[in-house]
Amino acid sequence: MARALLFQLLLLTALAAPSQGNHLGPTSRLRYSRFLDPSNVIFLRWDFDYKAEIITFELQVRTAGWVGLGVTNRYTRVGSDLVVGGVLPDGNVYFSDQHLVDEDTLEKDGSQDAELQRLTEDAVYTTMRSSRPFRSCDPYDQDITSDTVRVLAAYGPDDTLKLHRERTFVKSIFLLQMIQPDDLHVPEDTIIHDLELTDFLIPEDDTTYACTFLPLPIVSKKHHIYKFEPKLVDRSETMVHHILVYACGNASTLPTGISDCYGADPAFSLCSQVIVGWAVGGTSYQFPDDVGISIGTPLDPQWIRLEIHYSNFHNLPGVYDSSGIRMYYTSQLRKHDMGVLQLGFFTFPIHFIPPHAESFMSYGLCKTEKFEEMNGAPVPDIQVYGYLLHTHLAGRALQAVQYRNGTQLRTICKDDSYDFNLQETRDLPYRVEIKPGDELLVECHYQTLDRDFLTFGGPSTINEMCLIFLFYYPRNNISSCMGYPDIIFVAHEMGEEASDSMEGMMAMNNVEWTPENIKKAEKACKEAQQTVIIKTIDEIVENTTGWVPEITPTPRGPCSESSGGKVEPQDKAPAGFRTAPVALSGSSTATPRRLPLAALLLGQGAVSWLLATLQSRV
Repeated sequence: MARALLFQLLLLTALAAPSQGNHLGPTSRLRYSRFLDPSNVIFLRWDFDYKAEIITFELQVRTAGWVGLGVTNRYTRVGSDLVVGGVLPDGNVYFSDQHLVDEDTLEKDGSQDAELQRLTEDAVYTTMRSSRPFRSCDPYDQDITSDTVRVLAAYGPDDTLKLHRERTFVKSIFLLQMIQPDDLHVPEDTIIHDLELTDFLIPEDDTTYACTFLPLPIVSKKHHIYKFEPKLVDRSETMVHHILVYACGNASTLPTGISDCYGADPAFSLCSQVIVGWAVGGTSYQFPDDVGISIGTPLDPQWIRLEIHYSNFHNLPGVYDSSGIRMYYTSQLRKHDMGVLQLGFFTFPIHFIPPHAESFMSYGLCKTEKFEEMNGAPVPDIQVYGYLLHTHLAGRALQAVQYRNGTQLRTICKDDSYDFNLQETRDLPYRVEIKPGDELLVECHYQTLDRDFLTFGGPSTINEMCLIFLFYYPRNNISSCMGYPDIIFVAHEMGEEASDSMEGMMAMNNVEWTPENIKKAEKACKEAQQTVIIKTIDEIVENTTGWVPEITPTPRGPCSESSGGKVEPQDKAPAGFRTAPVALSGSSTATPRRLPLAALLLGQGAVSWLLATLQSRV
């Protein structure tokens, strides 16, 4: 009898517990929410069943007319996928799956793939709740993916279905968030510690990297930092491009004051192991309940370097800033000490992107075979649980791919719809194991149709970067592992003479950047031997070499309700055809002054760095 009662109790508990495999019904709590417009008229709630690949939306709009919600792309609203609905004056409800045939005209899809769960109207709001598959077979439906999704919301003052620009909004959102912060544990003994600049006068320059060195909390026993968030000042918030916190080795001799991170005094670029980072569009981030940043033991860093990148494109005078990072820590220890591994293309002007490129790929290789030797102790398998992607304005997509024994293992993380204005730390749907000896490749996709000049790797927002930060455990001493191609080989492949790296970089200015030469340069960069630079928290640097492996696209499963004609190159069983959107150029942002290559090299101190690097190449 007792066993039977226990079985029934366990069964009821299992049925009551939320699960990623459970279908979300009309009254289920939706864990995520966001306002979609500046006036807070449009409010979106959503949640998803990751296993069943179903997402549920609830759109609440301050209107008595129709409402619509869907997905669009970066370049044009034509072809945007929307569900629209409303309540007529007689109380009847209408709802349908539609798409935009031009900028403001809707047309009903032949296949209705959205399911209405609830649609109500009261004296203030029209509320529409519906669900849809991540990926339907309707060629007019946009996919819901683990990429950044550009969510389109629209409404009307009445029930006439017509889009108007003043009532149509697009917001980039990472919809498939695996962890809801409200579901995470908040320790009762939480202590707050701020790492910030104080009344720093932002220079009247396009780009400033301000650095200072600050102590971490002094504690008598081990604690864990479990959450961080940006501290931004209203007047200067739009000028803050990113904030990074680097751990310093305890043997480091550190300077005082605030100075240019990468200027005349090289001491201000010491400490290169990132422990937390924030960039444009990001918010607070709380680590999973089993990981934290360890502080308070002899092996833990005692000081950090705080780096803030300012973009003062309008050269405004007299702006003071006290931005920084707020950290939350606790004595309630987590199971794992976490670390951050920086991957990508080494940031300096050997990285170049031609002008007028509809598409240009760059690659940065990491070889982990030297990790144990440089760590000074055996390196356990790395368990990756999160990531942060970073390029500048020309970036369109990034991915990190893992190889073992020469075979592609998996794509660790990616975003095929990267948005510079939404850079946030994201959780993986599952933990990824990296073993010593694995190779990691970062691929960055750029577009420069709106540029008439070469774009070089560098610190300015109009220069470029190609970086991925992997959040992992258990922590080791490796801070970064990044690669770059042999620029002399690239120059020769482009028909230019070059006897050293400096001449190779300068030779890129002599190339006529036709579409054919753009593709030729991309191929040469991919085929060139890569120098891989590995760095530790104690500023130990070693180089090795390698070659960029091929990337095989990950096959995708069949679409839901398999009766349509959607096809993409990575599909397992294509059944039809879908045209790609036309890429359009243009930007509404202010245009800063361009840094010429010579000034960029001098500003970064790259000449001396190149000589030192080339002398130490393997």
